[in-house]
Amino acid sequence: MMVHGSLVVLAAGMGSRYGGLKQMAPVGPNGELLIEYSIHDALLAGFRHVVFVIQKDQESAFRELLRRKLTGCCDISYAHQEVADLPSGIAVPPERQKPWGTGHAVLSCRDVVDGPFAVINADDFYGRDSYAQIADFLGRKGGSTGDAALVGFDLKSTLSTHGTVSRGVCRVDKAGFLISIEEQPNVGLKDGWPVSWDSDGNAHNLPGDSIASMNMWAFPSQFMQELGGRFSRFLEADDTDPVRDEFFLPAAVGSLMEEGNACVRVLPTVAQWIGVTYREDLARVREAIQELIDRGVYPSELWAGQL
Repeated sequence: MMVHGSLVVLAAGMGSRYGGLKQMAPVGPNGELLIEYSIHDALLAGFRHVVFVIQKDQESAFRELLRRKLTGCCDISYAHQEVADLPSGIAVPPERQKPWGTGHAVLSCRDVVDGPFAVINADDFYGRDSYAQIADFLGRKGGSTGDAALVGFDLKSTLSTHGTVSRGVCRVDKAGFLISIEEQPNVGLKDGWPVSWDSDGNAHNLPGDSIASMNMWAFPSQFMQELGGRFSRFLEADDTDPVRDEFFLPAAVGSLMEEGNACVRVLPTVAQWIGVTYREDLARVREAIQELIDRGVYPSELWAGQL
């Protein structure tokens, strides 16, 4: 089955906790990147158009790494997230250096995405079932309604043993729709339990069945226009710091939900999320990928056979 929609891969972040461009760290036995396994799963689920949102100076590296492997498998587009990509009449603040956040990153690909689309992070492994869920949703809903979707992961399984992480913790109603996402900046494990540390260093237990958003979304085609309007309002707001603040995708979705202009289905998955936050996480990720290869989920040479 071919999915009517694009897969948008957010790959412009530099990974400050990791200490480098973690999207380019090899994790497979033949130097495969984590994003290659994600794209492999997305292609199996039916996606045929992949859009990489990157910084302009990253494009040659991405083309060199992925051209041989993906040519003939899917259509590839590149979109550059640039600080100067702003609505007409709005100038870049002189002190602004970093891009404007994940919402702006998605908006950066508005000229190459035509129709419904899914969004993922380049440095997260979401698992094959997650792509099957998102593809099924787009096949049933994406082209005909204004509904959006978010794949929800077990919070505990997304935490690093090497330090705290930021996580969007979801509140979900009994019908499976998203109520809100609360950003928790310092989440980790304490005695095997998910906790949130406050500014005084006190740990607060989080529910054991907490659901985390790992930025895997599905949106209808009209969402891009809505996102553009939200970005303009963000820039014009009196309480926005034009030098430091970022336009985050979950916050944009949340504001649309509050106004009754968006309805987000939380899609459960049996897939295991794997990600690289700290450099020390790489060994665990490589072991997890090798285990999947040993189980026959992936071939030892990822692109050697036909999809």
